[in-house]
Amino acid sequence: MAASADTTTTTTSCTLSGRIALVTGGGGGIGCACCQVLAREGARLVVTDINLQAAKHTVALLPGGQQHVALAMDVTDRRSVEDAMKSAQDKCGAPPSLLVNCAGVLVFASILETDDDSWQKVIDINLTGIFLVTQAFATSLLENGKDSKGAIVNIASIAGKTGHPLTSAYSASKGGVISLTKTCATELASKAIRVNCVLPGVIDTPMIAIASEEMTESNMRLIPLGRLGRPEEVAEVVAFLLSERSSYMVGACVEVTGGYGM
Repeated sequence: MAASADTTTTTTSCTLSGRIALVTGGGGGIGCACCQVLAREGARLVVTDINLQAAKHTVALLPGGQQHVALAMDVTDRRSVEDAMKSAQDKCGAPPSLLVNCAGVLVFASILETDDDSWQKVIDINLTGIFLVTQAFATSLLENGKDSKGAIVNIASIAGKTGHPLTSAYSASKGGVISLTKTCATELASKAIRVNCVLPGVIDTPMIAIASEEMTESNMRLIPLGRLGRPEEVAEVVAFLLSERSSYMVGACVEVTGGYGM
């Protein structure tokens, strides 16, 4: 008879103690919630946002006080991204080994009414931003030498899989995030950097607050749980994907939707 497995020796702690985590769009919404959950798990946070005051506000909410850092970062600007990554390494004494790409924007407009500037803005922030930050992050980490083990979680959206009325640019950008996640995962896994993404549904954030009452009611009818998601419910999944608890997950796209889009 085979001996039963000793699960106490195989279960991996969810702690992120000693890890440096950089979060884009950390000044509010899901990004802020991610910072709070990751700090709870022991990570040292580099909170970045195009609005430096918002990033500083998030840092003020975190346990651990002065160990966390707030930085301004425009994810659409390569120079801004690279400068922030260098500053993070200088302030923390090592490059971040965990990354949450959360910076994003949503513009509501029909495909017939979406203008060129709105389209480009959404693609630049939601998709190109992830490309630029991921490239800078991975380069910085790999240049650090043999101890380059890392993890990346991209915040996509269920809209990137299902589409959604009045969100052509947003849905297209998030579909791109899903594809970019899988490509990066394929390339970086051999370099000990795991890449996964989360597909939130309708989450109670300032981004969703701009939706019309009619759209919100329509969305609610499509959520089996019958309520909006909370930012921290997404953040808990992000923390799991960054931790060694998810050590065999690469290129996964995890839906956090309350059942929306099934």
